[in-house]
Amino acid sequence: MTLTAEPATSETVTTRGVPAEMARPVSDVGGELTLENLPGRDLDEAELLQLAGSIAADPGRWRRHVAFSDDKRHYVSLHRDMHVDVWVLCWTPQNDTGWHDHDVSSGAVAVTQGRLTEHNLAIDTPSLQTDIGAGTVFSFGPDHIHRLTGSDAGTVSIHTYSPPLWRMGQYAVVDGMLRRRSMSYADELRPLDDMA
Repeated sequence: MTLTAEPATSETVTTRGVPAEMARPVSDVGGELTLENLPGRDLDEAELLQLAGSIAADPGRWRRHVAFSDDKRHYVSLHRDMHVDVWVLCWTPQNDTGWHDHDVSSGAVAVTQGRLTEHNLAIDTPSLQTDIGAGTVFSFGPDHIHRLTGSDAGTVSIHTYSPPLWRMGQYAVVDGMLRRRSMSYADELRPLDDMA
C-alpha cells in the first residue's frame, strides 16, 4: 500500500512550532525501523517517526483491527515491550480525546486514511487547530499537551510511544483553573469538559 501524503493545514500561521504543523510525508521520514529490529532501548522522536511510518505503510499489521463507532473510539494495542508502545486508533468526527498529555512518553502519530485534527491549547484565543491528512506523520515530546479529534469518517492512525505509556494526564477547567487528572494508559480518553 502506498500512502498519499496530504499536507498539514492550519487555521493559523504555521510558525508556532506546533508538532502537527511539522507533519511530514511518511515517505520522507527515512530509516528502516520496524517492530522486527527495535534496538532494545527507549526511542527518540526521530525513531518514533520512523516506526510509526513503517507500521502505517504496512496495512497487514493493522488493517484487521479497524472498526468505527461514534459512541466510543476504537483502539487496539499492536505492540508493547519495556521500551515501545504501538497502537492503531480508529476515528469518526464524533471521536474526541479531550485535552491530555502522555506523562513521560514521547510519541508519533501517522495517519493512514482520512484526517485527524490536532488542537493545541492557547491562552486568550481559541485553540490552534491543524489538520493532518493521510500519509503524514508527526512527533512530539513528553511535555506536549494536545487534543485529537476525527475530521473524517473512517480515519485511521498509528501511534507510537516511548517509553511505553503507563499514565496520562487529562485536563479540565475547574473553578476557572486548569486542572490535571492522572489516568491509566488503558482508559479511553474522552473530554472532561467543553474547553475549546
